[in-house]
Amino acid sequence: MNMNMNMNSSKDMMMRPFRVLFFSIALLSAFFVPTALSQACRGYTFSNSVAYETCTDLPVLSSSLHWTYDQSTSLATIAFRRSGASSSQWISWGINRQGAVMLGTQALMAHQNSSTGSIVAYTTPIDSMSPSLAPGSLSFGVPTISATLDGDVMTIFATLQLTSDMVTVNQVWQYGEMNGASPGVHPTSGANLQSVGTVNLLSGAATGGSNSRQRRRNVHGVLNAVSWGTLMPLGALIARYLKVFKSADPAWFYLHITCQTSAYIVGVAGWATGMKLRSDSSGSNDVHGNIGITLFAMGTLQVFALLLRPKPDHKYRLYWNIYHHAIGYAVISLSIVNVFEGLDILDPAGKWRTAYIIVIALIGGCAVLLEGITWAIVLKRRRTESHDQKFSHGFNGTNAYGNGGAHDGV
Repeated sequence: MNMNMNMNSSKDMMMRPFRVLFFSIALLSAFFVPTALSQACRGYTFSNSVAYETCTDLPVLSSSLHWTYDQSTSLATIAFRRSGASSSQWISWGINRQGAVMLGTQALMAHQNSSTGSIVAYTTPIDSMSPSLAPGSLSFGVPTISATLDGDVMTIFATLQLTSDMVTVNQVWQYGEMNGASPGVHPTSGANLQSVGTVNLLSGAATGGSNSRQRRRNVHGVLNAVSWGTLMPLGALIARYLKVFKSADPAWFYLHITCQTSAYIVGVAGWATGMKLRSDSSGSNDVHGNIGITLFAMGTLQVFALLLRPKPDHKYRLYWNIYHHAIGYAVISLSIVNVFEGLDILDPAGKWRTAYIIVIALIGGCAVLLEGITWAIVLKRRRTESHDQKFSHGFNGTNAYGNGGAHDGV
């Protein structure tokens, strides 16, 4: 009776770290979920069927910017879109190398021609605080420019021949009412004074808006941090420390399989987004990408190894165990390393790195604690079994040394 109570107490003690760990992972998931929300710009289809590599929903004036950037030629193909527009309004988007302000902006302009009814587009430099918004040449080339008005959506399409140092640029966007045949002054309060920011044409990072490529990179990071970097180590802990309880057999095995399979499925999604990002970007990180490919290959081998798992009494089971453990621990080690590689690339706010470090520290701390508890339980069980065996031998006419007869004191 006391032995059962002690075993139950040990089991409860051993489960506590798992409860703390599961709770921490739940908090981590809740912490990361907002980064996976979708953006409106990703679902928009242009009437000319042109698809752009990257887009960002601008924070004010119901606008979005879509673009594809060729780093080798510094050519940017862009589309600036504003919803809620009308034929009596003009729209404008531009780049300002002097700062995130209107004065000095090299702008693209579009509005309806009052005579023909067609939508005209042209370039105009903003050289004074009372701009005429008349056509003029910009400080960079604009090989093509056009505009459309579909319902209440006005869009400027253009190609920009930039210079190699114009990767992160200040962007300014506006709208206003037409004053007869000419663009009038835009409103000078509220959102019209907040329509400035920056955008990195290569990485896609933008201030003020939620960028689709950056969001895909964030989703990629979250999926891999949760799967390869968290669930995989957790599954290993379940396999190593729960199976010490005979009452947990075979439940520990199914928990282990469920955890690792879930990690693999989520990890494949993260790997696929990573491969897409790698193919879309000429500036991808080879170390991070190569480790990711290696992890996918090793993880896939582990999944297929389950189909070839010998029975416990099979003569090859020992070799299978060695293979399974070696590949498993290698995957876990590489996963953690690659999560930190990814954090270096994304360079997010410090709280994300801190959150993952806390989770890994909890997993490591639980492993150390559970290792001690496991050995205590195993040693106690061995002493109990040894005592029972000696008692059984003595009861059947043998002494503690396995000899028949009474103790002779020698």
